[in-house]
Amino acid sequence: MIKIEELKFDEKGLIPAIVVDAKTQKVLTLAYMNKESLAITLEKGLTCFWSRSRQELWLKGETSGNYQHVVSVTADCDKDALVVKVEKDGPACHTGEDSCFFNPLYVSEEKAEFGLHDLYELLLGRKKDMPQGSYTTYLFEKGLDKILKKVGEESTEVIIAGKAQDKKETIYEIADLTYHLLVLMVEAGISLDEVYAEIASRNVIDHKVKQEKMTK
Repeated sequence: MIKIEELKFDEKGLIPAIVVDAKTQKVLTLAYMNKESLAITLEKGLTCFWSRSRQELWLKGETSGNYQHVVSVTADCDKDALVVKVEKDGPACHTGEDSCFFNPLYVSEEKAEFGLHDLYELLLGRKKDMPQGSYTTYLFEKGLDKILKKVGEESTEVIIAGKAQDKKETIYEIADLTYHLLVLMVEAGISLDEVYAEIASRNVIDHKVKQEKMTK
């Protein structure tokens, strides 16, 4: 662990802080901190920045309620920039967007990222717009029973492929199952963040159990 005194602030006493969603790894915003705001950040466990436009301390969420709970703060190799991983209570951008970075300049068609959150957002859009000819629309139209049936079928396919030790087929079937599980989540109004929170809570419980065993 390094100390604040080891960081290299610029001639204005500032250091850039790249704020990243700890769950999705999405870059949320680029802000600046001085020694005081960084100290407040570490003390409160909430991001606090120095507003260059207003020339004052800025506790993120103080007026909007969109607080950012700090998971970690890491300096780069030169100690003149920070990455702050957070769990957020709401949008990071003052425009209401989830991230301040929403104006694409270039996207490679071959290498563009597409993860669980992207798929979840796509399914939310399908649920809202219900475009004709879409398999996802078909599932939502048929309702919960059909979706649950598909989850059961795909689970069985994963088991069969896994039992056969066919890695390629298992990956394919896991992808199918994941898709249908996300459809179920959208239908049931369950967010990815809620599932992540449940997984995280189990990790804490597991850690406590391990500690208890070690002390016995």
